[in-house]
Amino acid sequence: MTGAGASSDDPRTSDDPRTSDHELRILCDIAREASALVMEIYATDFTVEMKGPADPVTRADREANDLICTALAKAFPEAAIVAEESAPVGQAELARLVAHERVFFVDPVDGTREFADKNGEFAVMIGLAERGVAKVGVVAIPVTGQTLFGRVGLGAFRDSPAFRAAHGEGRVERLRVTDLADPARARAVVSRSHKSQKLVPILERLGVTNEITVGSVGLKVARVVTGEADLYVHPTRGAKKWDACGPAAILHAAGGRFTDLDGNEIDYAEASLPLDLGIAVTNGVLHDQVIAASRGIMTR
Repeated sequence: MTGAGASSDDPRTSDDPRTSDHELRILCDIAREASALVMEIYATDFTVEMKGPADPVTRADREANDLICTALAKAFPEAAIVAEESAPVGQAELARLVAHERVFFVDPVDGTREFADKNGEFAVMIGLAERGVAKVGVVAIPVTGQTLFGRVGLGAFRDSPAFRAAHGEGRVERLRVTDLADPARARAVVSRSHKSQKLVPILERLGVTNEITVGSVGLKVARVVTGEADLYVHPTRGAKKWDACGPAAILHAAGGRFTDLDGNEIDYAEASLPLDLGIAVTNGVLHDQVIAASRGIMTR
């Protein structure tokens, strides 16, 4: 990525689009405020509860959820909000919310297990779907102070303290996926805490041997957005739409693709939260090969 010696006219640098995109600026501000709250709790001896099997929750999840949802409701009263720690109860309530033209999907701490393990690999995520399509995303990384954000049609960007120090305030890093077309040379992001045995045959079919271990769905997708990896496959049913919307919008804005393992785009207007057909995330060029290699895996 861009180093400290890059010139101001480096194509990887950009004027900050949030100076003119009021909505994107508000969403980044909300995510940063939630990140600060999460880090305050991270520094304490917090307790971990279990909502269900392999489903931890902490004060940080709940308090950040409240902060984000309150701020979103105030700034965008016309939009619906679907958030992990205040999820709609029942199919009818979910259907009512996702019927809105604009719906925010919120994961206040993506990677709660990593948060509990204090390994730093967690994120605050906000996504906006319009008419069922992921359009805007923010993924804030509390431990590093980085914020990835994007709007489909505008582009994907990363704001970080180090980049601003090197290039000046008001400049951000423009992000673009790789153009790698040979899966045998690809770098695949795999889960630190939820690696599925179903992933093994997919990577074998592709000939992928280079694996990068990362926690949090958002951070895995971020590796593809920044070009540090080329693909990420999640061949299980554990993820929900709040895990997907924000990262998917940023990935699409960076030129990548985010679908289920059948190659279908995620429909955020559908009254269902689980991503039962898994997740396929790529630089776009590799996508058809990944879908072909994943055929039949979800039915095993």
